[in-house]
Amino acid sequence: MTDTRTIPVPDGLEGERVDAALARLFGLSRTKAADLATSGAVLLGRKVAGKSDRVRAGDWLEVTLPDRQDDTAPEVVAEPVPGMTIVHDDPEIVVVDKPIGVAAHPSVGWSGPTVVGGLAAAGYRISTSGAPERQGIVQRLDVGTSGLMVVAKSERAYTLLKRSFRDRTVDKTYHALVQGLPDPVEGTVDAPIGRHPGHDYRFAVRRDGKPSVTHYHVIEAFRSASLLEIHLETGRTHQIRVHFSALRHPCVGDLTYGADPVLAKRLGLDRQWLHAVSLSFDHPGSGERVTFESSYPDDLQQALEHVAA
Repeated sequence: MTDTRTIPVPDGLEGERVDAALARLFGLSRTKAADLATSGAVLLGRKVAGKSDRVRAGDWLEVTLPDRQDDTAPEVVAEPVPGMTIVHDDPEIVVVDKPIGVAAHPSVGWSGPTVVGGLAAAGYRISTSGAPERQGIVQRLDVGTSGLMVVAKSERAYTLLKRSFRDRTVDKTYHALVQGLPDPVEGTVDAPIGRHPGHDYRFAVRRDGKPSVTHYHVIEAFRSASLLEIHLETGRTHQIRVHFSALRHPCVGDLTYGADPVLAKRLGLDRQWLHAVSLSFDHPGSGERVTFESSYPDDLQQALEHVAA
């Protein structure tokens, strides 16, 4: 049984290459999208499309993703990750600033770079706790979300950090540029999240979903968008993206969750405007409260300057 995903091409992607359109619409890496097109797994208007073919607004784009062939866990490949920087390193933890296009760990269907693989290539020894492909990973960021992640190097750190995330004593702060102006300008979104009933790769607010709580306030409002500071109580997959999409204020550039492709293209964004700017927690070694911060990457900074002009 294969995983086939179909979506109409939005107006804002008119004239884009097939691989670029796939990457933006389905959250794939550009390399993975190109490989799928080359293998004949992509249809455009019911015809097989090549990676360099151009899409037209309104055409139906269909991609068939390969199924997992066995139950073997994805292998960790030691591969350098350009743009990933080490913010802090000690015997217990390593804090990284993750660029876009990088997954936290290997997973089925993902052939791009990972934080785990990047650390392995750089010679870091991390905790062996958890699933083999997720060693040391106590939190995750979406492939298209940049910013801070902490990875456990010792078994003690893994256990204590997992407990901290579970007990919600970790302060995770994000900045997001969302469409429009949320009303009220400061508030809490308390809405359960579960898998989208019609799209396996998406999530949605659902009555039967898991409890999900997001706190926000507006930092600055612009003509077409607002810059928010966001604090998460829970850490559901795509939580920020789902909650603000449900409020009809999706993250700018987040085409998967209803963002305006015309605005995204005008701002030069190929992903959601969302960045993990700060991470605070009790250090698993010393017990002291530590805080790490990250500045906006170039693509988000340039988009922000453009929307503010």
